[in-house]
Amino acid sequence: MRALVAGAGGQLGRALQGCAPAGVTVIAPSEAEFDITDAATVARVIAESRVDVVFNAAAYTAVDKAEADVAQAQLINADAVALLAAYAPRLVHVSTDFVFDGAASRPYLPDATPNPISAYGATKLAGEIAAGPDALIVRTAWVYAAVGSNFVHTMLRLMRERLEVRVVADQIGTPTHVTGLARALWRLSVAGVSGVHHWTDAGVASWYDFAVAIQEDALAIGLLDQPVPVIPIRTQDYPAPAQRPAYSVLDKSSCWAITGPAAHWRTELRHCLAAIKDLQA
Repeated sequence: MRALVAGAGGQLGRALQGCAPAGVTVIAPSEAEFDITDAATVARVIAESRVDVVFNAAAYTAVDKAEADVAQAQLINADAVALLAAYAPRLVHVSTDFVFDGAASRPYLPDATPNPISAYGATKLAGEIAAGPDALIVRTAWVYAAVGSNFVHTMLRLMRERLEVRVVADQIGTPTHVTGLARALWRLSVAGVSGVHHWTDAGVASWYDFAVAIQEDALAIGLLDQPVPVIPIRTQDYPAPAQRPAYSVLDKSSCWAITGPAAHWRTELRHCLAAIKDLQA
């Protein structure tokens, strides 16, 4: 198999390269080499690469910024997906829990009706539609990695810099270590799966729960020198341009039947923090 990764320099793109199965050739052009918003470039790179599948790990993920930058978010999250779908022999596209409004009280099934409440969520839903029925579309949530900009690194930095950290406690979802997500994407692709699927790590948490766990486990391995109070707050106490779903836990049962069940998010967090420590050594 030959696979092309769009967004190869991002945290998911790097993980896809690192988790590629034996015997797979991965082509991972830089953003400058593979501008997915340019039709001629998309057509040329895919044709020259002679690939069997294209993984779209590129996305506009600045949730708040998207509220005032809808055109750019639409270009990357939807219009570019349409180009990839038009030229890729097979497309694997990654979407988000933010396509839901968060009004549910039980995990969202893949066939649940989307109702995004932010520009980011709306453009990601448009991207799912643009990918088309033949694509493999995998919704995930709260993705983080040992490298890059994400919640784990933000919390570690704030816990070193501040006397206390205030974190929203009334938004519920599932943290997802990018390594497990990448492995699942490979398994689903090799299995020839298409349609909409959900994949995250196991378990549920609030952002507050996630932050508390980050501090506890970082202290245990010496990534942090001393604890600071982690204060739970309400969403309304932390106003932001974009609305977030209050509850966005995804039902992964049908997907796990193919990939095998995921590890609990707390276990994966420990793996990630250990990797961060190794990188800092």
